[in-house]
Amino acid sequence: MKHGEGHTIYLLGIGGIGMSALARYYHSFGYTIAGYDRTPSPLTQQLENEGMAIHYEDNPNLLPALIDMVIYTPAVPKDLKEFEALQKHNIKIMKRSEALGQISEQHFTIAVAGTHGKTTTTAMVAHILNQCGKNTTAFIGGIANNFNSNLLLGQGKDSILVAEADEFDRSFLHLRPNVSIINSIDSDHLDIYGDREHLVAGFNDFAQLTEQKVIVKEGLAIQTDRGIRFGFGDGCDYRVEIIKSEKGITDFIIDGEGQKTEVRLPMAGDHNVLNATAAFIAARQIGIEPKAIAEALTSFKGVKRRFDIHVNNEKHCYIDDYAHHPEEIRSCLTAIRTSFPEKHITLVFQPHLFSRTRDFMDDFASVLALADELILLDIYPARELPIAGITSQALLDKVQMRNKRICKKEELINLIDEEKPELLVTMGAGDIDRFVEPLEKLIKTW
Repeated sequence: MKHGEGHTIYLLGIGGIGMSALARYYHSFGYTIAGYDRTPSPLTQQLENEGMAIHYEDNPNLLPALIDMVIYTPAVPKDLKEFEALQKHNIKIMKRSEALGQISEQHFTIAVAGTHGKTTTTAMVAHILNQCGKNTTAFIGGIANNFNSNLLLGQGKDSILVAEADEFDRSFLHLRPNVSIINSIDSDHLDIYGDREHLVAGFNDFAQLTEQKVIVKEGLAIQTDRGIRFGFGDGCDYRVEIIKSEKGITDFIIDGEGQKTEVRLPMAGDHNVLNATAAFIAARQIGIEPKAIAEALTSFKGVKRRFDIHVNNEKHCYIDDYAHHPEEIRSCLTAIRTSFPEKHITLVFQPHLFSRTRDFMDDFASVLALADELILLDIYPARELPIAGITSQALLDKVQMRNKRICKKEELINLIDEEKPELLVTMGAGDIDRFVEPLEKLIKTW
């Protein structure tokens, strides 16, 4: 299909973070973009403001008269009426990952994989390249604060593509990276892979698809003769040493290629230091000088919903984070403790998926207890049906702490207003993000 007007691309699940980036990408080339999503959101509103036609009712009668191509997300239920109707027509239908794979074939591609950390690392790589004057197109799995978007548009096929490589549904196997990053392989998406062994095998398959260099965090079971290892250990090709971390700023040294580079990162947490190191190495692969990379990192503003500080005054602090896996929760709460050691942490957590809650019930119970007080919302089902015995109450019962409770979503604002917590954290990958703006406004009135 040629670029240009007169061609309509229809996106099922257009409001998803990856889908909306694709919609913006194709829209920039003059395609007519239309789509369906289950519920309106600030992101779908932005897409509508940009000229895309979106509806929120699963109704085949609302489909555009002429559609040239359909892109769907695996999160869309297969019994969706519109999906069934579209399959009956002679229309090209592809997954989001397939569409991104086709785009990656046209560019020099840096792909960022990992069960967590990939969104922040993708945003870091895109920011470094952009700051250093490289023609860059980036698909980011979150809203990067430096661009206020999940898409950075470069100029033509000469632009370097930076893409988040999602392991869910084995999506990343559609990419053909020149350089890749693998920064974590914690057990997740076992509903797709079955067990950890197959998950690791999936990441190794991804590494084999990489043409030049695979940038791998130390300790990960990636078998490749093109690997560059990074981490805190002595055996790494790029070794990291933290100098100091305070008030959300971390100073550290990257020792690699026979030279040491001092970096100041405006973020807390060892995990973000490692993310920045992976981004540093990726930028080196395309010839950017170490000092220029370090300078670019000083102005990195993070990603919305990743250790996102909304209020920080003398009395109260409010942080929102996307963490939805036990290791992500541990990293985030540890970073909060480092940055705010004296404050009482009240955590509002919305579990994401019944299967993930079941698979990691004990791990969730352990890491949630790192907060001082816990407020649990009901499990966000996303694409799943309930599983017998897997509830937020069952999880709460396992958490070993005194101050804990279940809260209905409609009661959350009033509860927070009554308690007026010193340091509030909202966390999860479901629709808990809808509370961020009202909570920020509320806390600023106290």
